[in-house]
Amino acid sequence: MRICIFGAGAIGGLMAAKLALKGEVDVTVIARGPHLAAMQADGLRLVSEGQEVVARPRCVATAVEAGPQDYVVVTLKAHSLPAAAQQMQPLIGPETAIVSAVNGVPWWYFHAIGGTHDGRIVESVDPGGVVTRLLPPMRAIGCIVYPAAEVSAPGVIEHTYGDRFSLGEPDGSRSPRAQRLSEALIAAGFKAPVRPRIRDELWVKLWGNLAFNPISALTTATLDVLVADDEQRGVARTMMLEGQRVAEALGIRFAIDVDKRIAGAAEVGAHKTSMLQDLERGRPMEVEALLGAVVELADLVGEPAATCRTVLSLVRARARAAGCL
Repeated sequence: MRICIFGAGAIGGLMAAKLALKGEVDVTVIARGPHLAAMQADGLRLVSEGQEVVARPRCVATAVEAGPQDYVVVTLKAHSLPAAAQQMQPLIGPETAIVSAVNGVPWWYFHAIGGTHDGRIVESVDPGGVVTRLLPPMRAIGCIVYPAAEVSAPGVIEHTYGDRFSLGEPDGSRSPRAQRLSEALIAAGFKAPVRPRIRDELWVKLWGNLAFNPISALTTATLDVLVADDEQRGVARTMMLEGQRVAEALGIRFAIDVDKRIAGAAEVGAHKTSMLQDLERGRPMEVEALLGAVVELADLVGEPAATCRTVLSLVRARARAAGCL
């Protein structure tokens, strides 16, 4: 089995390291700059639970060097995908699966969903359908990422918590390709269930991200402060309820209620959301994948989503002012 990690930052590096350490699959990492140079020279160092191990996956700079793969795990930020999709073409053979380990609403969201929206393009994350053309949604396997990790130095991944990557086919089937990937990830030490309703799980994660990420970028609050503050928590809760109405109009079932989801965020503690981290580092923020797409879907189902729209306009302005669009 050949698995390529495209965009081997923190999450991709964590997955690559553990798969390579297990040694049962052929793992290739595509990276660049000092991170790539460090991995090529000294291996991929993983620090987890107080221990450091060194993995040695194949590390290259381009898809051409990697060649066709059985699975391409995409761990980029969503806004990078339209440009990266063209670069990924040398990785794609006749049976290659694209594993979408990307936050927010994915480009394949309406593939095989059935009903009147089947096959629809989500313009917020796939402008003009460029990703759909280059990475056909029938190749996609959904992947919900739960671990937290960071690149603490070139070639070094620090794993903070979490070990689950939920997988799911857009059509809900328990396909042989999804099952094979699940088995490989489980053998490497992860939890990797194959879910029949992967969009339900996608929305539970997005439910928090659509609110906590943009609010934190506007207020610079960490999660513990945001949830403890009545006003910020109130705005977040309103946004989440708006998002829930959009999701339920699209057939999503929520297994927990909004207050339990907020309580789960509070347990994370003094954590900076990814959007706040990107703002502070001057990097593009995931505004469209985490909130812009939700508002696009609200338009589709006729939901007002007034607070989401207001916060979206504000966080877009914040991103423009900071050069983080």
